[in-house]
Amino acid sequence: MLGIIGGTSLLFSTLPDLKKESVATPFGSADLLCGDIVMLMRHQHGRPPHRINYRANLAAMAIAGVDRIIAFGSSGSLKKEILPGTLLIPTDYISVTDIPSIHDHKIEHVRPELPRALAEKLSAVVPEARLGGVYVQTRGPRIETIAEVAALSRAADVVGMTVASEATLACELGMDFAALCTIDNYANGLGVDVLTYEHILSTSKTYRHRTEEIVGSIIRQLG
Repeated sequence: MLGIIGGTSLLFSTLPDLKKESVATPFGSADLLCGDIVMLMRHQHGRPPHRINYRANLAAMAIAGVDRIIAFGSSGSLKKEILPGTLLIPTDYISVTDIPSIHDHKIEHVRPELPRALAEKLSAVVPEARLGGVYVQTRGPRIETIAEVAALSRAADVVGMTVASEATLACELGMDFAALCTIDNYANGLGVDVLTYEHILSTSKTYRHRTEEIVGSIIRQLG
C-alpha cells in the first residue's frame, strides 16, 4: 500500500477523500487518512518540527499496511542554481540533529539508505523534478543562521526539518521511502529577501494547484 506524508506544501491543496482513523502504536497514537492509500499530515495538532512524534507517525503507517512512502517536504535551497519553485528528489541525506529510532531496547544497526528504485519511479511520475541531491535536516522550528547555511551548502543541496527522521524510521520499519522536496525559498542569506515562515507559506500557496496535480499523479501511477 502507498503512503503519502505531507506538511506545509499540502496545507493549501485539495486532498483525496479519505477516512480519518486514529491508530494506536507503542509510541503513541497518530491520525491517518485511510482508503486505497494512506495519507499522514506530519504537523498533527499544530506541532512544530521538533515536537512531531515521528515514531508514532511512521509506526502507524506500518500498522496500516503501508510498504512504500512518498514524503512531501518543504525545503530551502542551499545552491544558487536550485531556484525556488524547483522540485527535487533527494537520493541521500544528512542530519545535524537527533534522529529517532524504534530500537530503544536492543542493539540494531540499520543502514539508512534511500532506495533509489522508488526515487526513480517517482521521477518518472514527476518528470519536472530533479533526481538526485542531498537533503540535510536541521532542528526546527529555528531557521538556520547564515553561517550554518554556508557550512551546510558544502555538503548538501537542500535543507529541511523533517525528511531524514522519516526516512530513517521508514528504513527501520522495512518501508521503501522517497521524498519530493518542494523548494520554497533560498536558505537564509542566499536570497535578497529576509526569510520568514510567512514567506514559506506564501510560496506553498502559490504552487498549490501544481501540488494537487502531483499528488493525483502519484496516486494514479504508484498507488
